[in-house]
Amino acid sequence: RKKKKIMNRVDTTVVAEALRVGIREDVKLVPGKSPKLVGFLANKDPAARKYAEWTGRAAIKDGIEYEIRELEAIELEKALEEANNDPTIHGILVYYPVFGAEPSFFGGSMDDHLRDMISPTKDVEGLCHIYRNALYRNQRYMDAMSRQKAIVPCTPLAVLKCLEFVGVHKKGKGGLDQIIATVINRSEVVGRPLAAMMANDGATVYSVDVDSIYLMKQGKMTRTDLTPEQAVAQSDVVVLGVPSKSYKLNATLLKDNAVVVNVSTFKNLDDSSVALTKPYTYIPLVGRVTVACLERSLLTLYKQYHAPALLASGKFNFIAHLRSLFIGKNQTFSSTKTTVLTVSSLFLLTLFLSSKKKSF
Repeated sequence: RKKKKIMNRVDTTVVAEALRVGIREDVKLVPGKSPKLVGFLANKDPAARKYAEWTGRAAIKDGIEYEIRELEAIELEKALEEANNDPTIHGILVYYPVFGAEPSFFGGSMDDHLRDMISPTKDVEGLCHIYRNALYRNQRYMDAMSRQKAIVPCTPLAVLKCLEFVGVHKKGKGGLDQIIATVINRSEVVGRPLAAMMANDGATVYSVDVDSIYLMKQGKMTRTDLTPEQAVAQSDVVVLGVPSKSYKLNATLLKDNAVVVNVSTFKNLDDSSVALTKPYTYIPLVGRVTVACLERSLLTLYKQYHAPALLASGKFNFIAHLRSLFIGKNQTFSSTKTTVLTVSSLFLLTLFLSSKKKSF
């Protein structure tokens, strides 16, 4: 008798590639040089280096200019100030942790201070205080016309993209209505913003950390006496983000047909029990999707802030760019072709700057 399949494993390469196809199409329309992303690596964390390498490989393949700058932690503040003021840089990324929980003179931790230093026009990870405030207030646009999108943290966004892929998250506001989720991690980079994003989309979320569990729903966060096991047992989605080899959630605790997303560098799920009979979906290696979301955020920032400034400066000939891109640099043009090209240029410029582009 054929054994029933218990676990359905999702290939996140497929999820990431679907996003990156759209990104590559949009990069072709970018006026001038490709958007430039600079990553700052100021630690010896192997996971951070691996993330930096993934980012670089993906960016080059997708037509994005990428530069990694390695430096000492003490040099990072000055480097961020310089990058903020450099018009050739369109996106800034810091590979954390840098100082960890070390306190800052300005309040909070030093890593919090670094996150807040990055200009909102270049913050591809959406971690500065302006974007954090927007996220926790469920403010999805930064302007009254609803054209400039708020940037959200990349790993939480990647989790939502994976949930869309498996059909749990329905696109649009309220896409997680009736869904119960448990997020085991409450870091300011992943767990807390992810729980808020899921709650903003209609989910009931249990946010689990070392010493407490909070219920997050409809803009409110209240303490609960549930145990992690009780929260997991009723959850349609379980997100595991514990940065430790020793932490393992017993898969026998899962609800029937639950979706488990492992965002930790380590596998946080123990699926070895012979008593495991409930079917579930397992989504590991979310980092690939995170990088695609990072690229998408870079293009969003370029479209909203950098391209308009470039075109308004008069230093860029958009028509000449499209001639070389779609027709060829060495061809001559009749007046009819030039007129058609001009009209096409205006149309494509509008298309590029439109906030409705699918990969933005």
